[in-house]
Amino acid sequence: MMIGLVIGLPACSSYPDIATSPITAAKQIPTPDYLIGPGDSLNIFVWRNPELSASVPVRPDGKISTPLIEDVQAAGKRPSELGRDLENQLKQYVQEPVVTVIVNGFVGPFSQQVRVVGEAAAPQAIPYRENMSVLDVMIQVGGLTPFAAGNRAVLVRKEGGQDTYYQVALDDLLKDGKVQANAPVLPGDILIIPQSWF
Repeated sequence: MMIGLVIGLPACSSYPDIATSPITAAKQIPTPDYLIGPGDSLNIFVWRNPELSASVPVRPDGKISTPLIEDVQAAGKRPSELGRDLENQLKQYVQEPVVTVIVNGFVGPFSQQVRVVGEAAAPQAIPYRENMSVLDVMIQVGGLTPFAAGNRAVLVRKEGGQDTYYQVALDDLLKDGKVQANAPVLPGDILIIPQSWF
């Protein structure tokens, strides 16, 4: 059974079969570690070996290539995990290598992006940031279009392997300044903003 939560509104008529209950902006949600994703830009720093250090993109297949090491899986790993993997591979060339991986351009894997579809000014996938809220997401996408039914927006979240629906009152938040309509978002959330009926 799917359970949804309402942020400042009764059940949404476009989702009549969804049970709803209140959610508050103060709810604390644990933040997952950042995972590297395709499209990220990485600085690989090998201590005392500047010729082995490099700035590399993560390819669409999730791999990177660095001096002396080709085709290393990077996507889905924390930067520190990738650093240890590179150290293990460099041991055959360098005595006691120390590798630091710094992420420059953040994209992240799909599972750590927040996607906005529908009547946003600029619908897009956004890299998740710690303590991100619905307000942060709406600022990133440039707000609502004039045709948006903001108070009928729905946040879809995977919980326990199932989609859970949370109604979000975007008009109340953005147009009326009701901060209690703000709520936290998590990596992988999808914000759907429907079009107004009139």
